[in-house]
Amino acid sequence: MIELREVRKSFVVNGKPLPILNVAEWSIPHRERIALIGPSGSGKSTLLHLLSGVMVPDSGEVWVQKQPLHQYSEVKRDRYRANQVGYIFQDFHLMSALTAKQNVELVIPADWSKKQSKEQLDYWFERVGMQDREHHLPSQLSRGQQQRVAIIRALITKPPLILADEPTGSLDWETARDIMSLLLDLCEQEGLTLLTVTHDLHLAQMYPKQVHIGQLNELARREVI
Repeated sequence: MIELREVRKSFVVNGKPLPILNVAEWSIPHRERIALIGPSGSGKSTLLHLLSGVMVPDSGEVWVQKQPLHQYSEVKRDRYRANQVGYIFQDFHLMSALTAKQNVELVIPADWSKKQSKEQLDYWFERVGMQDREHHLPSQLSRGQQQRVAIIRALITKPPLILADEPTGSLDWETARDIMSLLLDLCEQEGLTLLTVTHDLHLAQMYPKQVHIGQLNELARREVI
């Protein structure tokens, strides 16, 4: 499903390169659900950006679904991300002037019929317990409800890879636990690969597998040594 080989990524700070990632090798099987943990600034979000095609590595190879993202143009990476990746953010990124349903409709494929679109929208809103909130604006929803809408938006087309960057970071503990449980259950039921960045070790323990960025990042290992 996912393979990284000799991946390096740096950012320029004050005119000097600052190494962020140095991953010798990492593979993620299809349908795996992984919590990626580690301190702030250690490269977790950068790794998600590489897997989504938002960024390309300075060197090395990034393969997702046998697609060489490191070789793709920006246009081709955009197309890949639109078709193959569902992204969930901490701050939801819902359009404030659109209803919950309209926010999800933004990602509905053009080749879906009106009947299929309606059936899928009704189905997914019911799955996340939001069937009576389809026509509410984001401002009329709680933060937990807004994240449920964002989850629908990410999963409704069933992209093979779901990336979640601190999806519960702005929620209270009880809501965060419920949202994380929902996300895990949905991805398991749909057979989707899920990689979630989280700072909360208790939430990370809900995942079948936890990976510390220091296990991947050779720079981090050298700092520990």
